[in-house]
Amino acid sequence: MKTAVIVFPGSNCDRDLAVALREATGSEPHMVWHKDSVLPEGLDLIGVPGGFSFGDYLRCGAIAAQSPIMREVAAFAGRGGHVLGICNGFQVLIESGLLPGVLMRNATLKFVCRDVPLRVEEAQSAFTRGYEAGQEVVFPVAHHDGCYVADPETLKRLDDEQRVAFRYLDAVNGSMNDIAGVLSENRRVLGMMPHPERAADAQVLGTDGKAMFRGLVDTLVAA
Repeated sequence: MKTAVIVFPGSNCDRDLAVALREATGSEPHMVWHKDSVLPEGLDLIGVPGGFSFGDYLRCGAIAAQSPIMREVAAFAGRGGHVLGICNGFQVLIESGLLPGVLMRNATLKFVCRDVPLRVEEAQSAFTRGYEAGQEVVFPVAHHDGCYVADPETLKRLDDEQRVAFRYLDAVNGSMNDIAGVLSENRRVLGMMPHPERAADAQVLGTDGKAMFRGLVDTLVAA
């Protein structure tokens, strides 16, 4: 399985994501700089990591979304490739038009950094097949602009099409319908604010995230 992690100025979770992918796949991810205009050939999965791309100037993820490599990521997703965006990566995917909605300032107007309980809402995508629908997991969050907002029609469509991957189980940031992660229409792009890559090692912060990476490997290798 061949993976890549996109790196922007201000990314600070790129190595965390690379470690989680390496442990799951047994191979080293390609670290792709934002100014690159070509992706490595034969990729199965692209990760867009957390951090503060371009210092979160303008809007979180807005400048990163204009990077040359994001045109290639969008094309990869358009061909049916799998893309995982975490925290700032979720913001970048929304600003790139790969996922619906917007991510606003937390309702408390404060940075939130703690472990949070989540419920797995669907278990049919490549990202969630390592879980059972309704399963409760704990991932850490670390964000200031993670409040998911969408118009009523979008929220209904996400629910009707079972495209909400995770929901918060307590008040974290004011997200509508407690949404913590959403899938694209073809279910091959996932954006989420919590950090599964920080919960993939028993010696660090737990292992609830490990099932995501293991499920991705099982699904994509079989395909």
